[in-house]
This record gives sequence, structure tokens and C-alpha cells, in this order.
Amino acid sequence: MTYDLCIADRAYSSWSLRGWLLFAAFDIPVTLTVARLYEPGFAETLKAFHPARTVPALRLPEGVVLAESLAIAEELATRHPGAGLWPTDPKARAIARALVSEMHAGFTALRTHCPMNLRVAYADCAPPQAVLDDLARLQQIWDWARAETGASGPWLCGAYCAADAFFAPVAARIAGYTLPVGPQARAYVEAHLSHGPFRRWRAMGLVDGPDQPFYDRPWARRAWPGPEPLGAEACEGPSINEACPYSGRPVTHVARFRLPGMGPGDTRAVGFCNTFCRDKSVADPEAWPQLMALLQA
Repeated sequence: MTYDLCIADRAYSSWSLRGWLLFAAFDIPVTLTVARLYEPGFAETLKAFHPARTVPALRLPEGVVLAESLAIAEELATRHPGAGLWPTDPKARAIARALVSEMHAGFTALRTHCPMNLRVAYADCAPPQAVLDDLARLQQIWDWARAETGASGPWLCGAYCAADAFFAPVAARIAGYTLPVGPQARAYVEAHLSHGPFRRWRAMGLVDGPDQPFYDRPWARRAWPGPEPLGAEACEGPSINEACPYSGRPVTHVARFRLPGMGPGDTRAVGFCNTFCRDKSVADPEAWPQLMALLQA
């Protein structure tokens, strides 16, 4: 069974992030087609995913294309009932679906004022009242979901589910624009920032193309509030490995990594099969289990 998912710039396309998480967070294999926003090639790429006009666009094994993230979530849940996209408990499942539906159609003030940009964080974005109203509503429904489902962990309805995938870009906005939320909402945001699939997506987003000027905002910047990455940098060989930890192909590019507890000059050089594999690893080494296994061997 082969799925082909068309996405756009990882740093900026919030709906692409949702679509990708529906695969990555639930261990469903997928092939990616990546397009660049605001470039002529974007429309050309989507022609291969007729009738889609936006991303994410998913081509099913039968050749049918789904161009709505909610439809993608429901179809994957039907085809992979054991993957955990929806909670198994009927009440929790109904609540998760209600959350996803509201996220899919709402919070336009927040989306407009704070477009997703995983490459920067702002100290303050002067949120207008409409954005503050959206934040209040988010916290209301998040608290409601936790109370109704009895969720005691970091996620809204128990185990991580499609509802959390749909709110991941909102968590990134709250973090990246330093938006005011209460302690429980802040903890939920921090859970997303530390979530392995999200960290991998952001690491790729930092290196998968030039900045898109459309998303720049004239506000003072600060450091990204997520986990601080390990020290790493591109370097010359030799490497401790002969095959890329992701693809298994021969090493052509090398980076140097420093693990916790190592001294300033104590590093290990790991090889990769291309620039992208190297650079996404340098961006956030701990996001990549294959790399960390190699470094800790």
C-alpha cells in the first residue's frame, strides 16, 4: 500500500504539517512530494494531484486524491484502525472529532496575525483582541477535552491522536509569537515542541529552502523556545559510519556532533548521503533516533 503526500514548505505550511503528522506520528509509511509556496512550480506540482488546489494533497494507492486534511485523517483511520488516529473510547473519540472540526474551520484571527513560521520566534507580536479571543477559546476547549476524557498526560484526549496533530501548528504559533496562555495550555505547547515528529519536521523546515519573505514580521526576535539542540556543525570526513543512517546509501557529506557530557573538543563525525540529510541532522540531532543510536553506540 503506497501513499503519496504532497506538501509545501515545512517552515511555513501549517496544513502540510498536519497532513504529515497524520503519517509520521502514527507510523504509516508515505512518499513525499514537496512544492515551494509562491513559486510557479507549486501549481505545476499540484496538477499531478488533480483535483487538489491546496496542500496537503494525498494520492491513495487506488489513485484517488484527497485534498482536505480532515478527509485524510478519516480515511487513514478507516484504513489503519490500529494506528491510533482516533481514541478507542467512543466518548473520547467524539470529543477528538469535535476538536478537529473546530480547528479545521476556525481561529482565523490567530492564523492571520500569526502565520506559522518555524524559523523564528518573536518576543511580542502585539496580539489584537480577536487573537486573544481565539486563545481564550482554545484554552476553553482544551480544558473541556481534558476534563471530559480524564486525560492525565500531555495530550488532550489521552494518547496522542489526530486532534493533537491538528493543534500542532497552533502550538507552534503560541510558542513562536510568545502568545499569552495559562500554565496548562503552556504545558501542552511545550509537549508539542518536544514531540519527536514535530522536532523532525521543524529540523527539516530549517534547512529545506530559502526564507519566504511573505512570513517576515517587523517584531523583535528571540531564541526558539523549544528544546535546545545539541552542538553540531558540518565538517570534512572521515566519519564513524560508511552508510547514511537514514537511507543506507554511501556517505558523501559529514557533520560533527557533541553529545551531553562530552568536553568542548570531544565530538563524533557522522556521514550522510546528501546535504539535506546532513543539515537536518545538524539542525536538531536529538530529533533523529537513527542518528542518536549511532552516536551513542
